[in-house]
Order: sequence, then structure tokens, then C-alpha cells
Amino acid sequence: MRTPMLAGNWKMNKTIPEAVALAEALAKVEIPAGREAVVCPSFVCLVPVKKALGSSKIQLGCQNMHFEAKGAFTGETSAEMLKSAEVSHVIIGHSERRALFGETDAVVNRKVKAVLAAGLKVILCVGEVLAEREKGVQNDVVKTQLTGGLDGVPAADLARVIIAYEPVWAIGTGKTATPEDADAMHAFIRGTLAALANAQVAEATRILYGGSANDANIDSLMAKPNIDGALIGGAALKPESFTRMIQYKA
Repeated sequence: MRTPMLAGNWKMNKTIPEAVALAEALAKVEIPAGREAVVCPSFVCLVPVKKALGSSKIQLGCQNMHFEAKGAFTGETSAEMLKSAEVSHVIIGHSERRALFGETDAVVNRKVKAVLAAGLKVILCVGEVLAEREKGVQNDVVKTQLTGGLDGVPAADLARVIIAYEPVWAIGTGKTATPEDADAMHAFIRGTLAALANAQVAEATRILYGGSANDANIDSLMAKPNIDGALIGGAALKPESFTRMIQYKA
């Protein structure tokens, strides 16, 4: 049985006081049994958000990480720094990192390995742009990203890898892949994982949906057999909508 996960990616939003206020509101939320919730604020907000969450079951994630342990990498953050902030999950390969900052599958792969080597958990993002879906090559694109991102990762380490499928054309646009389309891609990803590792790993791996998931569509998404949660953008910035998603109706 895969544990559903609702992960909020706050992106470049919220000052420290605003992030603390949101975390304090979320800390009061009851997390249903058998579910996990994660919030991923900006780097500057990690420590104050962790403090604001207090004894809440909500876990702390971050949005990116450098693959080197230390050194002359101005503006970057290492795994050990994140561990010292009590981060448990790291988003790697988000479409915005790929498109805006030129992250290749090879760079994503180095980051995945660094996160795992540090004992943290990876949320690995994969997904196609609109032109690729219109050409019908979305499966090829996702397979390439998944294969490249996990290259050389032992099957045993995949237990700490969560996949997030984010159709790029549905991020922040209000457009959403239908639950059927999303589930079909999640099933394809699961099949690809079986080929890369084995059927047991594929069955155990959680695959989140990350394209404009919100409180209005979460119930229908979570009703699908291969959708194990959501990587949530805008809807995670409001305590009411994120709470509703955490407490989706099974």
C-alpha cells in the first residue's frame, strides 16, 4: 500500500513573516491517518517554517539543491546545509529549473544521487511541454527524463525516490490533464520503473500529479489507482485550499 502524499511547492513566494503565518495555520491541521504532507518554502524560510510547524506531522522539504558537498558555488545550497535545517525532502528537476535555469537530465541525475547519498528523500519531477504532447511524444520525453534522472541509482535507493509527473502545459495555467490522462501517464511511469528496476520497486514507488492540482480536482485525481498524491503550487499558498487537499475525500 502506497502512502498518499500532498506536497506544497511554495516557489518564490512568501516573506519570512508570511511563511511563518502560513506554517502556523497549517500546523493546526489534522493529517488523516495514512497520509503524508510536506511543505517546500524558499531557502530563507526553511528554518523559521520548521520552527513554526512545531510538533505538526507536516514535513519540511525544499525546492532545489546543489550536487556538490561544499565549495565555491555562490548562491547554492548543499545537502548538509539542508539536513541542518531539518529538511527531509528535496524537489529535483522541476520544469522551471529545467526551462529557466538550463538543468539537463545529467545535472538532475547528479542532484538525485547527492540527495540520496545524504540520506534525504527525492521528489523527482518529469513531464512534457505542450508541443511534445501535441506531437504525441510525451511518453518518450518522460521516459528519457526518468531514465536520465535515475541513471546509476541502485534499486535499493529508489525507496527514497518519489516521482512527480508535471505536464508543463498545465502548470500555473489553470489547465489540468484529465484524471484519466494523468493516470495513464502515471501507469506508463510505473511500467518504466519496472523496466529500470523491478516490478516490486515500481509498485512501491509513489507518483504524484503536479499540473494545476487544486482543491476542486483533488478528489477525482486521488480516485485513480496510479495517482498517489500531488505536488501543489498555487493552491498550497492558502491554508484553506491546502488543508482541503490534505483532507481529500477518498
